[in-house]
Amino acid sequence: MPSVRVTKVDWQQRSNGAAHRTQEYSCSELVVRRGQLFSISLHLTGALDREESLTLTVETGSQASETLHTKAVFQTAELEVGDVWTAAKEAQTGSTVTVSLASPPDAVIGRYLLSARASSRRKHSDRKLGEFVLLFNPWCPEDDVFLASEEERQEYVLNDSGIIFRGVEKHIRAQGWNYGQFEEDILNICLSILDRSPSHQDNPATDVSRRHDPVYVTRVISAMVNSNNDRGVVQGQWQGKYGGGTSPLQWRGSVAILQKWFRGKYKPVKYGQCWVFAGVMCTVLRCLGIPTRVVSNFNSAHDTDRNLSVDKYVDSFGRTLEDLTEDSMWNFHVWNESWFARQDLGPSYDGWQVLDATPQEESEGVFQCGPASVTAIREGDIHLAHDGPFVFSEVNADYITWLWHEDENQERVYSDTKKIGRCISTKAVGSDSRMDITNLYKYPEGSQKERQVYRKAMRKLLSVEAWGQRSRIHRANRHSLRRNDLLEPPPKPCITGKFKVLEPPVLGHDLKLALNLANLTSQDLQVQVNLSGATILYTRKPVAEILHESHTVKLGPQEENKIPITVSYSQYKEDLTEDKKILLAAMCLVSKGEKLLVEKDITLEDIIIIKVLGPAMVGVAVSVEVTVVNPISESVKDCVLMVEGSGLLPGQLSIDVPTLQPQERALVQFSITPSRSGPRQLQVDLVSPHFPDIKGFVIVHVAK
Repeated sequence: MPSVRVTKVDWQQRSNGAAHRTQEYSCSELVVRRGQLFSISLHLTGALDREESLTLTVETGSQASETLHTKAVFQTAELEVGDVWTAAKEAQTGSTVTVSLASPPDAVIGRYLLSARASSRRKHSDRKLGEFVLLFNPWCPEDDVFLASEEERQEYVLNDSGIIFRGVEKHIRAQGWNYGQFEEDILNICLSILDRSPSHQDNPATDVSRRHDPVYVTRVISAMVNSNNDRGVVQGQWQGKYGGGTSPLQWRGSVAILQKWFRGKYKPVKYGQCWVFAGVMCTVLRCLGIPTRVVSNFNSAHDTDRNLSVDKYVDSFGRTLEDLTEDSMWNFHVWNESWFARQDLGPSYDGWQVLDATPQEESEGVFQCGPASVTAIREGDIHLAHDGPFVFSEVNADYITWLWHEDENQERVYSDTKKIGRCISTKAVGSDSRMDITNLYKYPEGSQKERQVYRKAMRKLLSVEAWGQRSRIHRANRHSLRRNDLLEPPPKPCITGKFKVLEPPVLGHDLKLALNLANLTSQDLQVQVNLSGATILYTRKPVAEILHESHTVKLGPQEENKIPITVSYSQYKEDLTEDKKILLAAMCLVSKGEKLLVEKDITLEDIIIIKVLGPAMVGVAVSVEVTVVNPISESVKDCVLMVEGSGLLPGQLSIDVPTLQPQERALVQFSITPSRSGPRQLQVDLVSPHFPDIKGFVIVHVAK
């Protein structure tokens, strides 16, 4: 009887892609999800006997091993999803056999090689048929990344665009982001990120074998998205100078970044800040099949000495003394949450896990952060893996202000200590609205439960279990303060103060505000008000001083008074950063010796309007009209519209804008031809050398 051999395979990509929800991936390989059946057709040199089986081999990694579960050899028999790979013959037509395969729901993810032979033909070597990619499966109840809601799976796995919230607590702004996890080369790049990690370079066999675990995979990715230890994807830059690279605010999505890293032979891409790291990480994890979202925390603490307080040192004008201030409170910070079970911690800590690729502090000698269970953060269980103390402080630290005197003495100033961790936000499922998830991270501010959790976290923080014995907190003046002194607030002052914006703060216009002061006592008071203002980065790092003035105000009993403040465009235009942020501070020195610090963060507004002129359909051109406004009082040329959108454009589109006269409003039209149906995000940025980028986006609903 002539030998029957396997000659080639039909991967049935269309039907498998639809069943596994992977048809959007722009790659030639079959992409399937673990713990779910998929079918292939094997072409043979002849017909198999009815009883004759096939032997299949799947292997992943350069050192595949059955012991490490990176290789499996199995025969067609009964098919079931279980602890091992299985397969069954489903049908045979002549010399073509249809075979169904099932992978375990905890199989290692990655690129696999498939080989096959007729089982009775052992003298023949296996026929190598080609490669396929296996991903995590949020649709499989036995997978650690299982997510029960179909709406949430559509949002957190399959949505290839999203919204990142930026700005300040009182003025939150939405920025579009193109995740583009299905775009050309992106899946291959995401797998390459895993292979470029130091853990893979050091021990490839063990590293690949651990890729069944989302805890391990997400932690590796959090380290690899930044470039600090490992020639990772993005290089951070927070100094406001972006020579030799791209400003973080000019990126509109992850695709260009990932492709540049890959095509540049793994040279880190310049530059990123927190939302860029989070956007790229969201792309990578969604691409690999892990439900992931982007989260913004407003007034986010960076607690360098992990004492659950952000200690800010200021002078008599409320200006930050940078050489003394190591901690910081960023206007906002952006990280990721991924959804999976915590087999290492127990079911109480399943669900959303914090991951942060922004290189802020080292964890186990590497710039990585997480996964930290959101539930553990809310309950104060900060001793649990990974990086609980740092994440807890980001949303719970006390904000403490110290007035630094010329004689190097320091004095605590009354200010709002409970301003950390506000308006924690993410994009809502199925819409562009903002969803506030602060309650997932902490109990209501000031409640008895919140204070209990804070004290619990403090106890764990001071234990050897959390980070080693440490009884005293060392400060910049090289003296040390006992914790009881540190947490003792100064007496509430006899005045209140608040900045009030009188007109909307618009880029290119003067700022008009008032400082409202109120005397809470029945006595006459005299208040010296030292005002300062600076352009800042979103980390609240000052760039340049733009205001410095003093006022003496007399307040009668229970009297209110206002100090008008104007900051002209000419005062801030030269030093305004792309963040478009200004920080005002008022140090109020009361005649009774009390001190009050009042601060106001301002983000300047701008205008861009995008309209799609008609219904959008796959393969049919549709016009887009963009209204742009020159925000400044001088004519500008060399402006460009930068346009991007997965499924709407094959890449980035650049459109020259005619010279704009001062304050001129102009219309720019162009056309797009959608290639994919469904809701698609179109991003349009007005880029100019004369003012910071003006960014906008619109959702385009594309019909088939």
